[in-house]
Amino acid sequence: MSYTPPPDPDGSPPAGPRPKRGRAVLWGSLAVAALAVTTAVIHLTGGGSAAPAPTANAAQAVAVTPLMSAPASGPASGKPPAKPTKTTRTTTPAPPPTAGWIPVDQAAWQKQVAAYQARKVDPVPAGVATVPEFRADCTYSHRLADDPIVLPGLPGASHMHSFFGNKAVDADTTAGDLTRFTATTCKPVLDHSSYWVPTLYDAATGKPVEPTGFRVYYRSIRNNSTGVMPIPTGLRMIAGDAKKKVPTPRGAQGQFYCAFYGPGDLDGVARSGNGNWPVCDPKSYATLHYMLQFPDCWDGKHLDSPDHKAHVAYGTDRGCPAGHPVRIPSLTFDITYGVKGSSQGYYLSSDPAGRTASSMHGDAFLMWDADAMNKRTEDCVRQRRQCDDDGYEH
Repeated sequence: MSYTPPPDPDGSPPAGPRPKRGRAVLWGSLAVAALAVTTAVIHLTGGGSAAPAPTANAAQAVAVTPLMSAPASGPASGKPPAKPTKTTRTTTPAPPPTAGWIPVDQAAWQKQVAAYQARKVDPVPAGVATVPEFRADCTYSHRLADDPIVLPGLPGASHMHSFFGNKAVDADTTAGDLTRFTATTCKPVLDHSSYWVPTLYDAATGKPVEPTGFRVYYRSIRNNSTGVMPIPTGLRMIAGDAKKKVPTPRGAQGQFYCAFYGPGDLDGVARSGNGNWPVCDPKSYATLHYMLQFPDCWDGKHLDSPDHKAHVAYGTDRGCPAGHPVRIPSLTFDITYGVKGSSQGYYLSSDPAGRTASSMHGDAFLMWDADAMNKRTEDCVRQRRQCDDDGYEH
């Protein structure tokens, strides 16, 4: 099954500026900052012109280790009280992280590709299922009104997000930060990525409901794994649409649902009045879940794009579209909330007024150890074998 990516980029009314930790110089008003971001995007995209077409050899241009100017050394665990790059901002603020079309470092990508193509398949233990996937199991890390992909360098300018994985992430996070500050809530620890979704709130109390489980599948969503390449280090993308605010009745795409391991109605036995939020069987172990699928094709040229979607696309069993020729594992967020639902329902930070579920979306800022990504892509996805956090699933 595949989804067609929605056309609108992530976004919603800002939650208001948040004072930046350890920063003596404050940004100007949110309106001015937003105008500056808009102007920068227009400049980067040439006033809305299409992205440059991928080169003919993009499919062969296959490895990005993040080519950041910052050194790879630094604390291996724990979030430092302040990032070294921020200490100079007391008098002259540094420019915010880059947004728009972010080119991949082709030399680094080619290096990753060469290592991937030279890798031999590890011996497969008996009994491993033919399911083309590997995964990362993460727990909730922190909550901030930040978005280092959509609103880089603007703390407090986003709706509230719940973060998973890398513990050091905030509005100023760059790819280099993910390689230096590697403490994570994910297994394996070689996944230094950050993942985030809009925060879910209980409509009756207004209190946040954080996920009790967060699994990221990296898988082939096609009937073959022909030509699958590893994900380039530093790739970032968004799935879903924060601006979509329509009801999600039973059977609609992009809905919350009830799930548990055992017999019964996995879609829930009842739903709240507005059609958005299921109520799970109180006699079962079912709780609220959400599944979010990302694209599986990449343009081979850019780590990000102005709408954070144009550099990736959804393929088919026959392959990837010409403008996005590099097939990569597709991420799937499998999110578990430890609640059974209620007649009053819930709402997302991306739509607190309408209280619809359709604005659910997810961001991925990907930073795996390159060898670990290569190994899992070759052993698990390309060979169509099921792997868990550590490798082949026994």
